[in-house]
Amino acid sequence: MDNRALTRAFRLAAQLLELHDENPFKIRAYEGTASALEALSFPVADVERHGLPDRTGLSKTAAARVAEMLDTGTFEELTRLLAVTPPGVVELLSIKGIGPKKIRALWKELGIESPQQLREAAENDEVSKLKGFGQKTQQTILEALEFSDQSRGKLLYPQAEELANTLREQLQKILSTDQVAVVGEVRRRLETVETVALVAATAQPAKVHTALNQLEGVTPDPRRSGPFAWRGTATASGVKVEVLLVGKDDFTNQVFLQSASELHLSEPLSDVSVGQPATLRQWLHRERFYQETAIYEKAGLQYVEPEMREGLGELTLAKAHQLPQLLEDADLRGSLHNHSTYSDGSHSLREMATFLQNQGYEYLGICDHSQAAHYANGLSVERVRQQQREIDELNQELAPFRIFKGIESDILSDGSLDYPPAVLETFDFVVASVHSNLRMDERKATTRVLRAIENPYCTMLGHPTGRLLLRREGYPLDHKAIIDACAKHHVIIEINANPWRLDLDWRWVHYALSQGVRLSINPDAHHTNGYADMRYGVFMGRKGGLTKDMTFNAKSVTEVAEYFTRRKADIKPPLEFQNSLFG
Repeated sequence: MDNRALTRAFRLAAQLLELHDENPFKIRAYEGTASALEALSFPVADVERHGLPDRTGLSKTAAARVAEMLDTGTFEELTRLLAVTPPGVVELLSIKGIGPKKIRALWKELGIESPQQLREAAENDEVSKLKGFGQKTQQTILEALEFSDQSRGKLLYPQAEELANTLREQLQKILSTDQVAVVGEVRRRLETVETVALVAATAQPAKVHTALNQLEGVTPDPRRSGPFAWRGTATASGVKVEVLLVGKDDFTNQVFLQSASELHLSEPLSDVSVGQPATLRQWLHRERFYQETAIYEKAGLQYVEPEMREGLGELTLAKAHQLPQLLEDADLRGSLHNHSTYSDGSHSLREMATFLQNQGYEYLGICDHSQAAHYANGLSVERVRQQQREIDELNQELAPFRIFKGIESDILSDGSLDYPPAVLETFDFVVASVHSNLRMDERKATTRVLRAIENPYCTMLGHPTGRLLLRREGYPLDHKAIIDACAKHHVIIEINANPWRLDLDWRWVHYALSQGVRLSINPDAHHTNGYADMRYGVFMGRKGGLTKDMTFNAKSVTEVAEYFTRRKADIKPPLEFQNSLFG
């Protein structure tokens, strides 16, 4: 059991306690345990049980519960709470935007014990009549339920990748061969995955069926399966699982067929000679291949990386041998947009910096939340000064590694940036992000963000839509207008690499690059573990054709420092900003 599973269990206990209107101090204690576990940088499961209090900083009581969870998969309080709570009510706790108190009211006053019953009550206009709800809340609930239904049976990319790799390793053991490949949505690095697919070479398909039917963690679906295809679901998540069983000589062809979109496979190839296959799919039906590179060579094309096989113009570039050299993890020289304990991060400024330095990076951009973000312990002006003094001291100590003074400035409802210009000018760079009032229509939302981009102190646009994949829809924006404005005002756009966000969406990366907009792979790390998320941002950038040259944080520390200095020197605030600056 990893730290994330432990954290989820204690957060669930806190939610259930609130749902049952139990002691507020007990609720805070469980929330505190969850937060403490989330902040740890080592696996709790590896710690000797008797040493848990000293190693984790937890009280003996909390540590005992953690030990019980590690040893049995649950703990007494959680077992008790789940026993007195209908499973459907527990399920309601996972729906974004409906807290335990509201769920308690729905349960106790309307007898609602499942998402389906909640949908029926809302559609019958029963929810709006409850005290503290109203029509607006009822509509929000209906939208949340709809989004939840659409997200059911899907996984975030990292979860799907982990499942796929586990299944591949198990199949390699079953078959005693390396000819097992992860394909489909996972190999194309899609941000969310509906089907975890693999291809395995075997002369004994029945043996594989038997082994998979007995495998823990997956549930077979005989109705969808066949002699050469095992299909089922992952028991825990409900995501579909598919294993195609092929002969050894057909392995490469099938891996390729299952690792590209239909558009990529069926797009007509230009300048085809008479009698030659007209699409990649036709080439695969005509010949057997033993390397994917050979398929493209035969078709007269440059090799296309799996991430780009989406049928969005990549074959035109491949025909002209103009596909870019895609960004690699090793190209990144620093990490921008990160949080520390000054706002809502789990680690101190020093810990965030030294961890990154020890990983071989050259710089850290610290971007704690601005003062309007009260929910995230946003920084007052005095705490901004305090943090900047600490950064100066650490920069002397850690040189040549450098911490850049940044801030994640909230884009306020009118499009202005949090803090007056006199404060904004003290930062090396400013990431502007929307965190509140997310229910504007597209016109208002776009106007709001455009005004922020026009602010001369805006260096970078953070997670443009604010989406939370499988949990919350994104802020409705005119992406073209936003990207065009960033090009005009020389504003960098982040690809927020947190797996819940992956925002800017990869589908807009190519357009941003075509307009000359630089992108930054930002982990939005609130914990030293968060730096590892940069690889997911790299995947999304690669899907859109992102190169090292167009990635801002692939620049050296010297180049980044010079860029920030030059940009600040070029700021000529409009009159409204000048008036604010000089009081």
